[in-house]
Amino acid sequence: MKKERYGFEDLVEIMKKLRSPDGCPWDREQTHESLKEYFIEETYEVLEAIDLKSPEKLCEELGDVLLQVIFHATIAEENGQFTIYDVVDGISRKMVHRHQHVFGKEHAETAADVLNLWDKIKKEEKGTKTQTDILKSVPANLPALMRSYKVQEKAAKVGFDWDNAEDAWKKVKEEMEEFHEACRSGDMDKTEEELGDLLFAIVNVSRFLKIQPELALTKTINKFIKRFEYIETKSSENGKKLTDMTLQEMDALWDEAKKLEDKRGDNDENR
Repeated sequence: MKKERYGFEDLVEIMKKLRSPDGCPWDREQTHESLKEYFIEETYEVLEAIDLKSPEKLCEELGDVLLQVIFHATIAEENGQFTIYDVVDGISRKMVHRHQHVFGKEHAETAADVLNLWDKIKKEEKGTKTQTDILKSVPANLPALMRSYKVQEKAAKVGFDWDNAEDAWKKVKEEMEEFHEACRSGDMDKTEEELGDLLFAIVNVSRFLKIQPELALTKTINKFIKRFEYIETKSSENGKKLTDMTLQEMDALWDEAKKLEDKRGDNDENR
């Protein structure tokens, strides 16, 4: 089935072939449940491609996500539930319905107007009657930082919010002290609870600053790995294993890595 250029229909047929009796044993064994981890993984690889500002990688990773969509739709079609064309029809109808300022008679001059209209339409679609229903509608399997942000955002729309970032920051300091007290008490259940409260309060501050905490933490993790790699590389060049180094020696190399990052940042700004 080799072609110079494949289209959407070709991908649909490729997946059906892979799932057929004379297709791929691994693909035939997959279920909606078994594919969950791959969908998550592919989604985060799209985010990584965006951060890397690589159009080539983004194109590739979006293809991987599209494959997952078609994979699930093919399984559903086999079970007599729906097809990929039902998926396309459904999202098309949803986009037309929710953009009534484009396809209908509603008016929206700003992005904020659009979001307010979107929320109104979504409430009508989902039949949510209370604000609590709206909070509960935030998917429970979202990453916790992202879910916290969305829940707080929806609560804020009815006025349940701090007046400003400074008030939210005071709450962080309060929760920090309560967390510290719980740690000193040795009560692990209480410590876990207070840690959750502290993280939730930090998300509140990030929301006021319009910083997505999930993305911010991801950047920090990547930065940590990069600096750790510098420590390991330098220690190897000096003929030492990490296990043979003192914490002070590793800290010194960590500071070197930070200075190099700062220097590179300054060079980038001066270009």
